Formats: sequence, structure tokens, C-alpha cells
Amino acid sequence: MSLVQGYSSDEDSGLLDSNDAFNLSAISSSKRPRMEESASKTQFKAAPDVLAEDPLKQTSLITRPTDTQMNVNIPYSDMTLPVQGPENPFGDRNRFLNQNALAGHVEEQAMTEHAFRAQHLTHSILGYSANPSVDPNAPAILGSLEAAQANGFATLDTIRPTHGKKKELKRKRKGKGDLEVVDGDGAYVGPWATWQGEELQGALPDAADMEEDEEEEEEEEEVVVTKKAKPKRGAYGQESSVFHGKSMTDYQGRTYMHPPLGEAPHLQSEPGTEETFIPKTCIHTWTGHTQGVSVIRLFPETGHLLLSGSMDTKIKLWDIYTHGNCLRTFHGHVKAVKDVTFSNDGRKFLSCGYDRQMKLWDTETGQCLQRFSNGKIPYVVRFHPDEDKQHIFLAGMSDKKIIQYDINTGEITQEYDQHLGPVNTITFVDENRRFVTTSDDKTIRAWDFDIPVVIKYIAEPHMHSMPAVTLHPSKKYFAAQSLDNQILIYSTDNFRQNRKKRFAGHSVAGYACQVGFSPDGKWISSGDGEGNVVFWDWKTGRIKSRLHAHSKVVIAHEWLPHETSKVVTASWDGLIKLWD
Repeated sequence: MSLVQGYSSDEDSGLLDSNDAFNLSAISSSKRPRMEESASKTQFKAAPDVLAEDPLKQTSLITRPTDTQMNVNIPYSDMTLPVQGPENPFGDRNRFLNQNALAGHVEEQAMTEHAFRAQHLTHSILGYSANPSVDPNAPAILGSLEAAQANGFATLDTIRPTHGKKKELKRKRKGKGDLEVVDGDGAYVGPWATWQGEELQGALPDAADMEEDEEEEEEEEEVVVTKKAKPKRGAYGQESSVFHGKSMTDYQGRTYMHPPLGEAPHLQSEPGTEETFIPKTCIHTWTGHTQGVSVIRLFPETGHLLLSGSMDTKIKLWDIYTHGNCLRTFHGHVKAVKDVTFSNDGRKFLSCGYDRQMKLWDTETGQCLQRFSNGKIPYVVRFHPDEDKQHIFLAGMSDKKIIQYDINTGEITQEYDQHLGPVNTITFVDENRRFVTTSDDKTIRAWDFDIPVVIKYIAEPHMHSMPAVTLHPSKKYFAAQSLDNQILIYSTDNFRQNRKKRFAGHSVAGYACQVGFSPDGKWISSGDGEGNVVFWDWKTGRIKSRLHAHSKVVIAHEWLPHETSKVVTASWDGLIKLWD
């Protein structure tokens, strides 16, 4: 037994000294086994100590868990082997003699817009075009060579039909007929002979006229084009309105401006005094607009009339309480109507549209009283709410300015120019001494009236554009529809955001859906992109109801001020609905 131990220790000590495969040199000297014999033998090696690679022809190297490095001696024969495997296709960039780009050979060519357009049209219509390549070996024509030869290699703009072909295409007159024959076949028609292959009504030119030169025909056509077109209905100076009822006045001589106290005596009460509820069913639908409705406004104080502006360029006035009919249609714009707003007494209203016009109308007579324009598209118009300033209105324009007009003089009296994008909303706050504007530049700015200096500027990196703003009935807050699918609440005195109140759960991204408040301020509501109207509890912020109202986006809605649960909705499907 002792012999075996002695033999093993002698052999092992020699091995360990030479290779130290188990890292015994790292063990402290007190615990290290004695190696007197091997200590005298000092060996030097050029290569580092490595693990023998596959001593038993295994396929893996054996390492300890504590190893952080692994050294392997690769044989010289392996290192000098030729490169194996498939050739790298991207190694030699210029594998083709004339390649100058990854995909092949690209030639730089300069040509005029006209030459390019002519060749492009020739290739798309006739099927051939000239090859712009400078390579002498490249073909001169691309596409159909036969078609190119048939047309004499001409481009589309130089091909002219032959005289014979023109003659074939020219319309031919029927014969003048016999002077002796009055009626029937071959009767005399003279210069009123019809054309072959078509029947034309009315007087026709003399046959001799047809033999004139084509240059004269072209001149005549140009003369026809220069004739003045008939002005479009609703264009500048062509405004009109149509009354749809039987009589403008009732038996007492009152027009539709007078609230129908017989049918709705509660219109005299103070709005917001009664508790309100969420509507559930549609009780009336107003149809008349042929395209989407973009804005609706209720008559001030009583709310017995409804004004709607549409993308079909028309503005309509609707009756709510008596028969639910359309009372009057105003033709005043030639493009889609963007906004309408009543004056305080409702006797006048302003409209603006994408035809860059703002127009002042008489609600009762339908007459267009004044027109305003500065050449830019107005996105929002608002009268000053003070009784003594009803001759002043503000307009938010597409050129980033808010413009103040005086109706009495028709002139611009002030410009508020601080926004960096088109202005979307104007909301008067603080007893109408100030107003708040929002814009596509994703900021909210507050202004003192008549002073074009921003007194409060709200802009955060996370803010989105807010294209619709509504004042709370208490006048203490305003709600802004943010395009990240939430409604944010701001205070009207210090313009700080109320972070405890935010209303989400609807989808309005991309749409300027109006925000609404119930008359008592208990509910806050908004349309959404799927045709729903969503109602939240103002106190808790929870969704109370989701009403599927229309087939397209509900862009605007209004709560009737004297009702407990009536809401009017308007949508891009062209319908306006009353819900209860």
C-alpha cells in the first residue's frame, strides 16, 4: 500500500510541476504537498499552460467552473489550411467590371422636366422610349421596337395625325336636301342639316363654316373659354336664404325667433336648476344636409332653435320644440362650413368656411349683412360676450393669428400673433376680460382682451393638440379635448391643470370632437370617432354611459339648457339627432 502511495506521489509531483493542470501553485504553502525532488527540476516552456485538446479524442474541452480563461494550442497544420466555405458575395465590391453601386451600374444623367415627361408618357402610352444611357453597347430604344418603328421613333408630343386621318375623324354633315321637296326623305334642310351619327338640337353652324381652317376653330374655342362663368350660389355677393315654412309669422305676428312658451313653458326658467340625467333613446332625427355636419349651435338662453353648418356648404336653422322642421337654409359659402356662432341675443350669427370667408347673417330675415376676409382660412369665430362689445368678434386663422374685427367699421382692430400653428379654439374666461386659445402647435395661451401679449403659456412635452374647448357651467373650469384620447380640465383663474380630473376611455385621435356639459355641470360628455357619445360623472371621472348614436364620428353635440336629459348630436354621416 505504501509503495503505491509513494509511486503515485512521485509521479504526480513530476506531472503537476510540468503542467499544473489543477492549479496547485495557487494553494498556500502550508497546505501544499511536498515536492522536494521536483523543485530542483526547473523547466521552461514557450507555449502557455493549456488543457490538452481531446487527449481521449473527445469532442469537448474539460474546464473547471472557476476558470475564466481557456487556452488552446491550435496546431500549425490547422493554421495554414486554405480558406474553406462558399465565397463571400460582398467581399469584392466591384465583382462586375462596370459596377459602381451595390445593385449594379448606375449612370448619372441630367435632363429637363419636359424631356423626361415626354419620354415617360411615350413609354406608358405607346410602349417605348429612348434609352438615356451613355453606354455605346446599350440599346437605343427601351420597350417595343416595333411600335417605335411604326411611329418613326417619335415621342408622344411630336406625333401628328395625317391630313387623311384628320379628314376621316372630322364630323360630316348630311346633305342639304332638295329645294323642291318640303317634307319627308330628301326634304330641304339647308344650313340646318344634322351631323352624321348624332342628333343635335338647336341651331347648327353653316356647312361652309366647317371648311374653315383648324386654326380658326381653335381660336373660336379659346373665345368660348374666356366667357365669364355664372357666379356660384353662395359666392361673394351671391348669398341667399330660403324660408321653408308656410308663414313667417304666427297668428300673433311672432316669428320663429320668439320662444314657443305655449309648447315649452319651462323655457323661462333658469338653466341648470334641475338635476340632469343621461339620455338613452333617439326621439327625433333631422335630415337635410347632404354631407357631414361639422358644427351645431343652440339659440342663446332658450335653446329653442338649432343652427348647423355642414360640409355641403349650407347652414340650416332647425326648430326643436314645435314641429322639428328645417326653418331656413342659408346659402353663403362655396366650400365646407367650419364654424358658426350666435350673438348674445341670437338675432345675428357669424359663419366661416374653407372658402376663406366670414359672414354676418340676420337670423330672422336670412339676409347676409356683412362679409369679412383676410385671405386666410378661419377655423373659429367668436363674438365678444359682453353686451357692450357685441360689435367685436375674434377669428382664429390658419396663418397662426387671432384677428379682432369691428363689425361697425368692418376693419381689423387687433392681431394676436404668438401661436406657431393654426388656431383652433377661442374661449372667453374671467368675466370676459381674458380669453384662452388652443392651436395645432400643442400649446394653450391665455390673453388679456385687446392686449396682444400672452399672459399664460402652457406647453409640456407630453401635451397633444387640443382642437375643442368648452367652458364648465360654473365658469370655474374649461375642458379641453386632447388628441391623446383624454379630456383635460384647466382652471379659469390661474390656468393650472386640475390633475385629479381627467376623463379617458373614448377614442378621438384625429377628430375635433366637441366636449359638452350638462346644464347643472353634473355630467361631462364627448363624441368619439366610432359614432358614440360618452358620458362621465364630473365628480368621480368614471364613465357612466356610452351611447351609440351615429354610423360615423360624432363631431358635435349640445345639451338643451332647459331640459333634464335632452342632447342634440351631429355627425359626419349628415344626420342631426335629438336624444332623451
